[in-house]
Amino acid sequence: MQARARWIFGYGSLIWRPDFAYLEKRAACVRGLARRLWQGSPDHRGAPDAPGRVATLVPRRAARCWGVAYRVADGVWDAVLARLDARESGGFERCPVDVGFADSAQALAPALTYIAHAHNPNFLGPAPLAAIADQVRRASGRSGSNAAYVLELAAALRALAVRDAHVFGVAARLSAEVG
Repeated sequence: MQARARWIFGYGSLIWRPDFAYLEKRAACVRGLARRLWQGSPDHRGAPDAPGRVATLVPRRAARCWGVAYRVADGVWDAVLARLDARESGGFERCPVDVGFADSAQALAPALTYIAHAHNPNFLGPAPLAAIADQVRRASGRSGSNAAYVLELAAALRALAVRDAHVFGVAARLSAEVG
């Protein structure tokens, strides 16, 4: 009998740096949610007095957010969740989602992801792309610069052939100043 496996959906840094054991990695999407750089990061990509901005998911009726789903063995599931709970701190909550896979017309699969909702104390919310880029440019934390995070996210999305106007808009403003 094969051990049961479960899915984790990543739409931010989990795309390029999952940092946990998994059995399979597949391009996947969730419907009704859009990726936005609206969550404050007072630790990983910023400081308490100068938070960075990281991705979260916000409800948008017609949206489809593409990322990566990781199939995790049942035997390591609890350890993976403990590791992710520690990593996705500062306002993120574990949330159930249904993922669809890019390479399959199969039914949706249940998964877990981490979402920072608007009610959390580090939620920064919407701002003009130029203002977001300015904040990102100045922020840095224990996981590195906030600009590196946004540029890595944009590169990871391009590698998946995903278009994300919000992330790409911020990344373009950051790249324009570097180049």
